[in-house]
Amino acid sequence: MIRKFSTAAIVCACMVLLAVGVGLWRFVVSLPELDLGPSRLQSTIVLDRNGKVLRAFTFDNGRWRLPATVADVDPRYLALLMAYEDRRFAAHAGVDPLAVGRAVLQMTTSGRIISGGSTLTMQVARLMEPRTERSFKAKLRQAVRAIELEQRFSKDDILAFYLTLAPYGGNLEGVRAASLAYFGKEPRRLSLGEAALLVAIPQSPEARRPDRFPEKASKARDRVLARAVERGLIAQAEMDAARAVPIPMARQHFPMRAPHVAEFERLANLQDRTLRLTIDAGLQAGLETLAREAVARIGPQISAAIVVVDNATGEVRAHIGGADYMADERAGWVDAARAVRSPGSAMKPFIYALAFEAGLAHPETILEDRPTRYGLYAPENFDQTFQGTVTARKSLQMSLNVPAVALLAEVGPSQLLARLRNAGVPVELPKEGGEPGLAIALGGLGIRLTDLAAAYAGLARGGPVPVLQYRLDAEGTSINGRAPFVQPVAAWYVADVLRGAPAPHNSIAGRIAYKTGTSYGYRDAVAVGFDRYTTIAVWLGRPDGGAVPGLLARNTAAPLLFEAFARLGREPVPVIAPAGRLEATTATLPPPLRHLRRDAPKNILATISAPLRIAFPPDGAIIDLGLSDDSAQFLALKASGGVPPLTWMVNGKPVEQGALRRETRWQPDGAGFARLSVIDANGGADHVNVRLQ
Repeated sequence: MIRKFSTAAIVCACMVLLAVGVGLWRFVVSLPELDLGPSRLQSTIVLDRNGKVLRAFTFDNGRWRLPATVADVDPRYLALLMAYEDRRFAAHAGVDPLAVGRAVLQMTTSGRIISGGSTLTMQVARLMEPRTERSFKAKLRQAVRAIELEQRFSKDDILAFYLTLAPYGGNLEGVRAASLAYFGKEPRRLSLGEAALLVAIPQSPEARRPDRFPEKASKARDRVLARAVERGLIAQAEMDAARAVPIPMARQHFPMRAPHVAEFERLANLQDRTLRLTIDAGLQAGLETLAREAVARIGPQISAAIVVVDNATGEVRAHIGGADYMADERAGWVDAARAVRSPGSAMKPFIYALAFEAGLAHPETILEDRPTRYGLYAPENFDQTFQGTVTARKSLQMSLNVPAVALLAEVGPSQLLARLRNAGVPVELPKEGGEPGLAIALGGLGIRLTDLAAAYAGLARGGPVPVLQYRLDAEGTSINGRAPFVQPVAAWYVADVLRGAPAPHNSIAGRIAYKTGTSYGYRDAVAVGFDRYTTIAVWLGRPDGGAVPGLLARNTAAPLLFEAFARLGREPVPVIAPAGRLEATTATLPPPLRHLRRDAPKNILATISAPLRIAFPPDGAIIDLGLSDDSAQFLALKASGGVPPLTWMVNGKPVEQGALRRETRWQPDGAGFARLSVIDANGGADHVNVRLQ
């Protein structure tokens, strides 16, 4: 009888187990596929070049959810988390049988739930599929999902889900958002007390919010510390010291560095949730403070913009679009660095560069600074005085207007604009489609500060204008196919001249090459400077374009530029001098380069000779000289018209002087583009651009 009963019991037990197994199997197969989509949603976060948060944006009803991985948090936090939440996380497969057994035994003996037995993986499953009910079915669902997660992801991946999704009260989700909000710093470096608080809050996020319930948050933190002592993770003295630290009782503001760039890049890349920029957070913060201090000294309604460019790569290391993003009276939300403004005299170096390249002038060429009229246009200097005869070097360093306009008249306004645009520097004229006039030499055009910075970086690079890069995690745009603005020798001439410009008050001269510009009506004060490695452009003015009486670039923008360079933390380094430059005094220059005379009297031959022209090679020619061979190759140069003797120049460097014949030859030193110039005895000149291969 006993045997029969035992057999029946066994059969019944098997049937029960079978029914439970079938039911469990049906429950498992009835579950839809785990949808990771909602858990993948997160705040857009903008990082600097070293991974520091510049700015973050909320998502989905204003929630902060910043991505975090194991590498993003302090190891002590992870150790406390494991000790308090899931001791055997590294060993189990999603469900911890020992923890489940302990929870069942505690509930049986006490009649109430003491511990839930949930692993970190089960908590991740609950966060991925949030439900309000607390039932056996819900717990079973979490267990099934936990096993599924363990099969699909590594332990570090599962931890990353928890670090990103764990609730911290209010609109905070994830340890990174909580650390920034409560401690004002990234979770990579946490004190023991801070780490314990971040472990404690997610168990009851609303009740343990330190900004609302600091006492409850403190007790929860202390329990985590006590558990750590029990597990031998920390010593008693460490716990006592951590408990003595006050709980933060208010939330801090999230980082707001480079807000204009962050907003621009977010809108331009809506599909990307993590944007890594070329910005250096430390430099950006220092220059933002510098800009706020500068405008506070000048007056209300004034804003400032600063752009810092790495010359070698074109990467933007700092971009201040306004002095204070949140300041309404300064229209801080306006990105003045991307606004089209007048550069004032900051365009003059590019005129001189073209004149140097074309062989019209040399830094030691004598220019006339006298009253001059071009039809109805009669330029004057800023101080309404004239210096008489000055060298091109001194003229540019003193920012004299009349000589700059004289050089532009020889170079040609259309040529200047064409060369800038072909090099990748967009400029705008006051009237759409209008013809450029000589006034563009003094700022009669529009350009963005970012583009002006790139143009000056081109001078530092020897001619090629870099494409500005803001995204560190995006492919850079190549400058191949864009013509350099000028050749290296002409670019160096300008850099050398500008390095000798008088420094602002209380600054040291000769450290950087720089130029200032004040626009008509005192609306814009601009200063741009560079050394071998870095270019910095500065703008001051009103974002609405209003006049600011007395706003002089030399007194406002220039000091700010020099202070910005000082924030780089290194000594300026001069631009490398290229080969082929002509080092001479005015007296030792070739005769046509000694003096730029627009009204020079012509000798008798000038009345019977045709205009000087380069007969060969023609402009735009592609000439195959077989330069890949080792044998020396020469290019014939032929001129027509003009008055001998002639001076031939290549890329601003004389190759033959005093030639009585109109033919000569030149040996190129390699393939590439070359600008050929010829100047006659009366100062007449012609130029062509050719490509050698």
